[in-house]
Amino acid sequence: MDFDRISRRHLLQGGAALTLGSALGLRTAFAADTTIGFIYVGSRDDYGYNQAHAQAAAALKKMPGIKVVEEEKVPETDAVEKTMESMINLDGASLIFPTSFGYYNPHMVKIAKKYPKVSFEHCGGLWSDKDPKNAGSYFGYIDEAQFISGIVAGHTSKTGKMGFVAAKPIPQVLRNINAFTLGAKLANPKATTQVIFTGDWSMPVKEAEATNSLIDQGVDVLTCHVDGPKTMVENAARRGAMVCGYHVNQSPLAPKAYLTGAEWNWEALYPKFLKMLASGEGIPNFYRGGLKEEVVKCSPYGEAVSAEARKHADDIKAQLIAGTYTIFKGPLKDNKGNVVITAGTERGQKDAELEKMDYLIEGVIGATS
Repeated sequence: MDFDRISRRHLLQGGAALTLGSALGLRTAFAADTTIGFIYVGSRDDYGYNQAHAQAAAALKKMPGIKVVEEEKVPETDAVEKTMESMINLDGASLIFPTSFGYYNPHMVKIAKKYPKVSFEHCGGLWSDKDPKNAGSYFGYIDEAQFISGIVAGHTSKTGKMGFVAAKPIPQVLRNINAFTLGAKLANPKATTQVIFTGDWSMPVKEAEATNSLIDQGVDVLTCHVDGPKTMVENAARRGAMVCGYHVNQSPLAPKAYLTGAEWNWEALYPKFLKMLASGEGIPNFYRGGLKEEVVKCSPYGEAVSAEARKHADDIKAQLIAGTYTIFKGPLKDNKGNVVITAGTERGQKDAELEKMDYLIEGVIGATS
């Protein structure tokens, strides 16, 4: 696919240059006054989605010639528009990362049109060719890491009942639930995943209630897709269940209960983006990557993970990195009995149909509405 490119002139705003350091192999320099803005919907130390981005922002702060400005707890309303404008007009930001899903449309799109010389990169994968060329979106195939977590969970569970605390039934969340379940079923064909949707990205009280409800129903391994997994992890561990983490490594919160997890690797990706801009290559408006591209990674295995589970997970992980394994392939039914992928059909990670996922697969207990 021939992507439109974001020109480096949006980042290189004249002036004297400072190198970013040979460690990254960046031979081209950035303007001395280059400022990059990061906007978070929650707290930067949430042991979750926002912390994953904040850790990467912290890595960029160490680069000579780069200034990073951040604002946390910004709602998915016109409040984010005001934050972006402030970063541009008061801080001189020439590249902005509005990281939360709901920031994109209409908010980021509106501000990108108003400031065509500023580059905007949104996490979530929503960009289309109808959108401003100085805007872009990036996301990772983190369902690959969730699939690996599912394999480990399937091997570890004594009841065969997994639990999933989720925010909203959007395609990215459904892909994670379904991939986790397919991984669990690969380890234990009788495995099920019970899902509870809380309704929003950060609902600690509902997340705690969902965690307890799942454990009360016999679930003994839980994972999640919410902004801050801390609530689920700590509550599950307290109840004696095992957990697979999400966003960042939550093993410090529950060292004995933590099996593995699906992590973002933005600390590797953001310097790569800057390298693209510095070289004049530009960032594709629509950027994707998985385990192979090091956009996502798996948490180290916990002490409770068996040798058998480790070997099975490592074997599949190697195949995913090599591009020889497809997670979503037919025949596959949803949990209402409808065929969603026909026999003989394989939907690779770049298949646009996966971006539209609106179903829960057979083996998942729950509904999207």
